[in-house]
Amino acid sequence: MNTDRTCYFTFETAPLQHFAGIKPLHAKQSMSKVTPYGTQASKKEQVTDMFDNIAPKYDLLNRVLSMGIDVQWRKKLVQQATIQAPKCVLDIATGTGDVALMIAKKNRATQVTGLDISAQMLALARKKASRSHLTSNTTFINGDSENLPFPDNSFDTVTVAFGVRNFEDIEAGLSECRRVLKSGGTMAVLEFSQPQSTPFKQIYNLYFRYVLPLIGRLTSKDPKAYTYLFESVQTFPQGQAFMELLHRTGFSMGSFKPLTFGICTLYWSTK
Repeated sequence: MNTDRTCYFTFETAPLQHFAGIKPLHAKQSMSKVTPYGTQASKKEQVTDMFDNIAPKYDLLNRVLSMGIDVQWRKKLVQQATIQAPKCVLDIATGTGDVALMIAKKNRATQVTGLDISAQMLALARKKASRSHLTSNTTFINGDSENLPFPDNSFDTVTVAFGVRNFEDIEAGLSECRRVLKSGGTMAVLEFSQPQSTPFKQIYNLYFRYVLPLIGRLTSKDPKAYTYLFESVQTFPQGQAFMELLHRTGFSMGSFKPLTFGICTLYWSTK
């Protein structure tokens, strides 16, 4: 399998049903039903609780469970997001701030705002910014990705690393991303996907379904979090299907690139 291919799309005005891939409406419905705890609380509330719970071990588990590959994925996202040397960047679902701080460190003239729904994750992001002496060009705020607290046309670039799966309403979240982007601005998304080649697909599924949740249960306070990770990846519209959702929410063109045998995919699009 070619793990370094890039797929390019220029969206036209044809109806969505003319595009290949899963139907966006079905994807939206199935994604909203996958929640961390399966309680009566909204997905947004459950996701907030989940990340507050796992925040202390989040960075460590990311490095261990991905064998450090997640750092390289984020670097590729940052590389794509900074091609046009943006002056003002919004990193949604910033978590502990890895992507936001990478961008801020790469160009100290860039002002980076990291937004997350979890107060505990943001507390860690601020500590990391202070240790890295990046407080002058980073700001971390608590907020909702589907109701961004910014005026229209505020940012040159919007990034989301492993966060779109957690949107309660994916189309609302993507529409908000587009709203706050300036005309011609770039949106870059990093998200888990499902490998398609045999036997790597089978190995991946075994690891994500059984091994990863077990390690998560042993090392974090939340036994449900890493089971939710597997389930949410299964329902996420990947590849061209996600590009269709971007088109549906108003983005004009875009591309995607599978990484590491398709475990992860980098998407980018413009307003």
